Amino acid sequence: MKYNKLVRDRIPEIVKKNGESPITHTADDDEYWLKLKEKLREEAEEFAKDGNEEEMADILEVLRAIAEFKKVDMKQLERLRKKKADERGGFGKRIILDETR
Repeated sequence: MKYNKLVRDRIPEIVKKNGESPITHTADDDEYWLKLKEKLREEAEEFAKDGNEEEMADILEVLRAIAEFKKVDMKQLERLRKKKADERGGFGKRIILDETR
């Protein structure tokens, strides 16, 4: 079966334990960036369908990998999130903007 997608680091080991032979390669920076964005979309779509904590954890893992790749400090990312929340609010009030006039 062909995949051509970014997988977690231990997936080849798991595939071997299941009696199959994984064929893999290590992505260069350009391919890795592309595959990280694809993986984020994939995990977000799965979360949109299922809405469970496991899918949320997958999204966080991809975001962590993106932050590491882009050399973004997670504490700085949290500061940016908080700044935006302080300035513009969060999503807790469930406000839906229907239109403006």
